[in-house]
Amino acid sequence: MMFEHDDDQPILTLDDDQSWRLLEHTNHGRLATAVGGIVDIFPLNFAAKDRVIYIRTAPGEKLAALTVNGQVAFEADGILSDEAWSVVVHGTAHRLETQDEIAAARDSGVTPWIPTEKESWVKIKAEKISGRHFRLGSQPEVGDAV
Repeated sequence: MMFEHDDDQPILTLDDDQSWRLLEHTNHGRLATAVGGIVDIFPLNFAAKDRVIYIRTAPGEKLAALTVNGQVAFEADGILSDEAWSVVVHGTAHRLETQDEIAAARDSGVTPWIPTEKESWVKIKAEKISGRHFRLGSQPEVGDAV
């Protein structure tokens, strides 16, 4: 998914639509939580649909942290041979309880990576999203024209 950079600049700030489009086409990211002054980060698989991030997990540290403090940061990225991107979402996470909420999460397509039972569903409602796209290349030497 290549993006057009103005004036051949190596970094492009993405708009919300571009950022969500990237999230909708990947399924791995990292969830950052903060509880009692301790910040933690968890690699996980996810699905993004209708500007919501869905996670399917098992009981444990991640779920416990979200119960204590629902304010989270979520990041996903992609790296190819000549381009890379990163999208960060700040929002509120909560465990899904109703059958309708869980049905919507199932429709998102999120599936576990490993063959373990994961029947806890979490939804992250985005409050802020930011994304950047990078053209990869060598760093210019000091004194070279940029």
